[in-house]
Amino acid sequence: MAPHHVLKCCQRSLAWIPVIFINLVVGWSYYAYVVELCIFTIPNNAEKISYLVVFHLFFIMFIWSYWKTICSRPASPSKEFCLAKVEKEQYEKEQPDAQQNILKKAAVGLPVYTRTGTGAVRYCDHCQVIKPDRCHHCSTCDMCVLKMDHHCPWVNNCVGFSNYKFFVLFLAYSMLYCVFIAATVLQYFIKFWTNQLPDTHAKFHVLFLFFVAAMFFISILSLFSYHLWLVGKNRTTIEAFRAPVFRNGPDKNGFSLGFSRNVVEVFGDQKKYWMFPIYTSHGDGHSFVTRLLTLDPEQIAVGLQINGKSSVDGLASPKHVLGNNINHIEGHQDDVAQMVTVTMESES
Repeated sequence: MAPHHVLKCCQRSLAWIPVIFINLVVGWSYYAYVVELCIFTIPNNAEKISYLVVFHLFFIMFIWSYWKTICSRPASPSKEFCLAKVEKEQYEKEQPDAQQNILKKAAVGLPVYTRTGTGAVRYCDHCQVIKPDRCHHCSTCDMCVLKMDHHCPWVNNCVGFSNYKFFVLFLAYSMLYCVFIAATVLQYFIKFWTNQLPDTHAKFHVLFLFFVAAMFFISILSLFSYHLWLVGKNRTTIEAFRAPVFRNGPDKNGFSLGFSRNVVEVFGDQKKYWMFPIYTSHGDGHSFVTRLLTLDPEQIAVGLQINGKSSVDGLASPKHVLGNNINHIEGHQDDVAQMVTVTMESES
């Protein structure tokens, strides 16, 4: 029987087959469009140049976003989500009920608000970390991935917090790449099909190029539309199928802040960078703004300690924010343990 590490190596090598296939198809499409269509088939120089300019614009953006998605390493939980050595040793010795008590104490100082379906603290026994909100373990990557969306075989990578923007742009530019090819090839496809152009070596490439571009466009369009819907709702693919569970129960819209803020969370504040595969997403992947929180006294104490406040004044309006300020809480001490709703812009 082959050693485990040999099987792992073979598995990782085979995982690159879909990526190699995509790159071969893209390489052939580049040759077929630039050489066979533009150089050998299109007679008009002005049409030829205009096609080549736009084609290369889409091609560069498509390849750039595709390889950014592939090369961006999935973000994993930081060390603060790991149990201390003493806690870990104690955890391994205890029964499930006692283990949960250990996890609850360890999670008090962490921005963790989601739970398992049974209300337990989410813990990965394989990675030995308390899972941050929206974090899941990927068996293919063999690691916990922050804001995991899914594992995509076409990029041989997990799509999550570190590369979700790149993935959405990859879908957008691949769709534009395909629709531009199909639209500009169509008239020459018809001419070859109806024998208005002579049978040359370009005929096969032009005919096949149209079919491939149209087929990929249709398949990518549905996936791109689905992920635009997810962005607008601030959900991952996992959350779309299984609503995240908060202290007050499952809430499929728990992370939704309204359409515009949901888009900004993925693409950033500066719209001039939205169309480029440059990292501009909000946050650190460990904590997320939520619409509804049920805060217990320990969480309140942690929030006040982080913000350096010994007392609170004014109306009750707790808000979970990103960055170093994990919980910003302003409200009466008598009301802090109650469930509070953060006012967000209404969703359509």
